[in-house]
Amino acid sequence: MEKETISKIELKMKKAVEHHRQELASVRTGKATTALLDPVKVEYYGSHVPLNQVAGVSAPEPRLLIVHPWERNMVPEIEKAILKADLGLNPSSDGTVIRIPIPPLTEERRKDLVKIVKKMVEEGRVSIRNLRRDGNEEIKKLEKDGKISEDTSRKSQNDIQKLTDKHIQMMDELLSKKEAEIMEV
Repeated sequence: MEKETISKIELKMKKAVEHHRQELASVRTGKATTALLDPVKVEYYGSHVPLNQVAGVSAPEPRLLIVHPWERNMVPEIEKAILKADLGLNPSSDGTVIRIPIPPLTEERRKDLVKIVKKMVEEGRVSIRNLRRDGNEEIKKLEKDGKISEDTSRKSQNDIQKLTDKHIQMMDELLSKKEAEIMEV
């Protein structure tokens, strides 16, 4: 019983960390990364689809992204979508390929990005703590219903706390990596 609860909480914590890792990947640093274009949605035959479903995206150089549309007629649509996504990027095309130079970040913009990243990581920590609370409540309910003993309940709550500490540590590592990436000139 309590083992199911603990493994369910652990899985949810892993998912929370992974979600925030992906969210952090979309924050722009000075380097070109294909994840920068993840939020871009392109109009494709009447529906909005992610950019990576209508084109190949690559980062051949540290300050350049290249988008290879699979259909030539999609070039203007993709350019429009990138501009509309308001990422501060200016795409240019030669009719077949779209080149997106990544401008270097100013010191002020870097500091703003670090604040944004810290806020995102704090949201991740809060979601992990909320999962801890939910797990502890479930364990206490099992104890109250007489399905597990007080000792088992206490041990399970300690296990949940260890999981919480481990996953919050993972969030902190994500933060320090991303912060170093942003501040790197």
